Amino acid sequence: MKVYRSATELQRACTMARGAGASVGFVPTMGALHAGHLSLVESLAPAPGSFRVVSIFVNPLQFGAGEDLEEYPRPIERDLELCREHGVDAVFTPGHGELYPEGFQTSVRVGGLTDILEGERRPGHFDGVTTVVAKLLSIVGPCRAVFGRKDYQQLAVVRKMVSDLNMQVCIAEHPIVRELDGLALSSRNRYLSPEERQRALCLSQGIRAARDLWAKGERETVLLEEAAMVPVRAGADRVDYVTVRDALTLERVPSFSDSEPVLLLAAFVGKTRLIDNSVLCAADYS
Repeated sequence: MKVYRSATELQRACTMARGAGASVGFVPTMGALHAGHLSLVESLAPAPGSFRVVSIFVNPLQFGAGEDLEEYPRPIERDLELCREHGVDAVFTPGHGELYPEGFQTSVRVGGLTDILEGERRPGHFDGVTTVVAKLLSIVGPCRAVFGRKDYQQLAVVRKMVSDLNMQVCIAEHPIVRELDGLALSSRNRYLSPEERQRALCLSQGIRAARDLWAKGERETVLLEEAAMVPVRAGADRVDYVTVRDALTLERVPSFSDSEPVLLLAAFVGKTRLIDNSVLCAADYS
């Protein structure tokens, strides 16, 4: 495994790998790697002719005022060891100036999808996401890039960007990885105290309540939302949203007959903001 700090050197390595007939797989992360991240890496199974790349960069552009940029965990040595253990070929760990040099003035924005839900509550967040992802995909070049389904709206936004800009990238999604008790894995889970960790289960409990109601034949959006809200409101200190949307467009519709519903949740437990989701008609809630 080789660690790259230079975008030019990583770009050259990926170009050489493709020139030698390898397929490039890419997992962009902000580090503090957990089993969820590693499952993304493992989905790019090592094989003859594969070149697996992971980036580790805490992107300041996607953090808003008062968010946890300074506190965000950065266990870089442990992250590198985990990448090494999981057969990663190249890790990109750029400094801020490498991706955003002096005079950097470009931003990538996806309209529509970024104006609702997370975008409404975290202004500028998705512009930061799409700008850094566009840069990383440009550096890595043609590849298969894997994103976790836990950040459901982010996955939709990145797919839209790649499609609209005709990028030579295949965006692959990976199921949510959960603890045995249902809590979705997140780097921010380490902020939770033991008592808060227990209360954080309210999100997965809300998902189960809505999925149970769906399984019984309920298709009305409001009733599905109400079922999910009961446990979330009981466990969370503040609820940002519990909403059922069209799984493809993220538009709100009154009921579901022909389209798939996705339940999206965001809430604070203590000072930690957690998100979760589930496509209600899917076989499982990963």
